[in-house]
Amino acid sequence: MENSYIIAIDFGTAYSGYVFNITPSDEKPDPHLKKWGKEIGLDTPKTPTCILFDESEEFVAFGYQATATYNCMRGETGKKHYFFQNFKMALYGKELRRDMKIKAANGKEMTALKVFTEALRFLKDDALKTISSNAAGMVLLASDFTWVLTVPAIWDQSAKQFMREAAMEAGIVEKESEEKLVIALEPEAASIWCKKLPSDGFIAEKHNGTSLDQRQGSQYIVVDCGGGTIDITVHEVLEGGALKELHKASGNDLGGQTVDRKFKEFLREIFTDGVWDEYEEKYPSEIQRMMYDFTHLKQSGEDVQIPCPFNLGQVAQKKKNLEKFFESVKGASWNEGSIKISKEKMRYFFEESVMGITGNLREILDKNYRIEYVLLVGGFANSQILQQYIIDQFSDTCRILCPFRAQEAIMRGAVEFGRKPSWVASRKSPYTYGVALCEPFDEIKHKPEKKFMIGEEEWCCDRFMTLVQAGEDVWWDEIRELILRPVDKDQTCMVMRFYRTERIFPYYVDDLGVEEAGSFDVPMPNISEGRGRQVKLEIRFGSTEITATDTDTTSGSKGLIKFDFIRTDDPRCVEPYLYYSPDGKTLPE
Repeated sequence: MENSYIIAIDFGTAYSGYVFNITPSDEKPDPHLKKWGKEIGLDTPKTPTCILFDESEEFVAFGYQATATYNCMRGETGKKHYFFQNFKMALYGKELRRDMKIKAANGKEMTALKVFTEALRFLKDDALKTISSNAAGMVLLASDFTWVLTVPAIWDQSAKQFMREAAMEAGIVEKESEEKLVIALEPEAASIWCKKLPSDGFIAEKHNGTSLDQRQGSQYIVVDCGGGTIDITVHEVLEGGALKELHKASGNDLGGQTVDRKFKEFLREIFTDGVWDEYEEKYPSEIQRMMYDFTHLKQSGEDVQIPCPFNLGQVAQKKKNLEKFFESVKGASWNEGSIKISKEKMRYFFEESVMGITGNLREILDKNYRIEYVLLVGGFANSQILQQYIIDQFSDTCRILCPFRAQEAIMRGAVEFGRKPSWVASRKSPYTYGVALCEPFDEIKHKPEKKFMIGEEEWCCDRFMTLVQAGEDVWWDEIRELILRPVDKDQTCMVMRFYRTERIFPYYVDDLGVEEAGSFDVPMPNISEGRGRQVKLEIRFGSTEITATDTDTTSGSKGLIKFDFIRTDDPRCVEPYLYYSPDGKTLPE
């Protein structure tokens, strides 16, 4: 049964996990959440997004096991291994290539695609193993499931494609069944789950009465407070509980990692005279343990105490007594073997992140919406300092809600999205998207430098043909059509460039603010009708990924267009040999 068996993977910057559903589609879903950390006395909904490889770049462990194994390594053994954490941020705001490398904790490099692939492979294999032990004798394969993989809404198309390719390399889906891998946007998934919660499903403030999905016309903001990114979406509840996006996805890279970085910088301020540098070089695994402990301690809104690792104390005492390091430092003190940090200093660690969130929220609330609620989700949302700051800033404008299981919201909502992608019925296009085409040259309309010749004919190149405009509402299954003709009668393939801009009315693809977003091929193997041939493109902008199909009107053959948003140096001849035919007229031979 379609969309009944679901595995949803929340691949987070700091923590990852999955939820699965194996109830038939005609029954009420009964999602199961994998719990992690039993082997070390924990019971958590996620495991650290950490992965360990040996010196031959072979997979060793993932999650708590990877952290524990690496933390036990000493000296040269640790230096030979590759330990990665927080590596998801390598895909944010960067030009991506398939051969790009990322650095491990010890500075050594590996190919990013391999690191992501092996992490996803572990989660896939662990999910199937867990399901087999819960499936009452059923034997289920990866191909029996629809897989949902969550990504930040503020990621661009290249990062989504990178995750899809890593998932395929990991064996989550095969090439011929690629449609069984669904990309879900993290704040959208959280929104789908939160809108069904009753009033007592939230901490902080409560909302009144019925769940949000029963309140047609309600408008609210979802702030996904993750380890790496702050990801914000704005939704209105439509009839039947479906959601309409009111404002394009926004956010920043000031998630929980920002607080961790401030803490680490503060430790460097405390342990001067080269102490911290020596400790960091000799005992990197101990630092990982300290940072892991801090991840939990930062959820408190009070003073925190962190046990000083033995080796840090040993390195420091070679310089001077430990108490001396704290004499000139404000906000920290030495307390019988522990580093005590004041709640005022803790709030300072949060300052950059909460100011970033505040700026994003004010930009939205200053617009003409009727926002009733701000929903805080994600693991970072459990921090009392963050919650209280947002309440203090915005409680006079709207109610601030945080679900009791904020870290699980994305995973649980992703299962629902996998079953019914139309829950998010309409989205805002973040950019004006278009393709580069040519048209007959007109000296009144066109720049002289855009003129080129084909035989005796004058043509204009680099025209931006708009397919969807920035800020435009696009329904989840809406199709935009474009009819194309070849300029060259012997042309067998159109190699097209895809462009984007925040401008509404671009004219040329090299206008200021226009950038190339990707490329795709449109095959035209039958050349019998020469320049009279037509190809119809049907492009979908309203889903979480841009997809398209092409139809050769001569042969009637249809195909799925494969977009490539990851940077490549393609020397093939492109756009000038495409012609947009708005009236369907045939060009002269």
